[in-house]
Amino acid sequence: LGRMFPGVVEPVGVERIALSLGADVPMCLRSTTQLVGGVGERLRAVEGMPRLPLVLVHPGVGVATKAVFAALELPPPRPLPPLPTMGGPADLVGWLRGTSNDLAAPATSLVPAIGESIAALEADERCLFARMSGSGATCFGLYGTDAEAAAAAEALRNARPGWWIAATAAGP
Repeated sequence: LGRMFPGVVEPVGVERIALSLGADVPMCLRSTTQLVGGVGERLRAVEGMPRLPLVLVHPGVGVATKAVFAALELPPPRPLPPLPTMGGPADLVGWLRGTSNDLAAPATSLVPAIGESIAALEADERCLFARMSGSGATCFGLYGTDAEAAAAAEALRNARPGWWIAATAAGP
């Protein structure tokens, strides 16, 4: 917003407005890899991320963020493990395996199709890692190459024609 309307809204004001629209909006406005804390208000840029081929899957069933948080039973806080030097997708996958999305269990209990989406991604031997994104219902699978992600997306589209599925990439 600050670039679109220079001088109209101060950067701090843009971040405040963005957060009021949704917890993930400030991160999306930055359009770079971020470590996010709190409810989306604590952002830290992550440097050196590799290109990450991925497949996004939405099972066609929405889940209300408010309902997911209402069903959440918070575990004791635990710090994120330190980020490794990122040489490729495998480095990120190793790090992700030591983390979790605390919203996955309540979201999946509300919308079982989220678990089906993750299982469908994990069933593809090319998938390095799969998880729900944010509070759902979109899930993602990380792949070693763009070609693997494209082939996996095509296979999933054929198997699940009612789902929204796209191959894409994050990072440089």
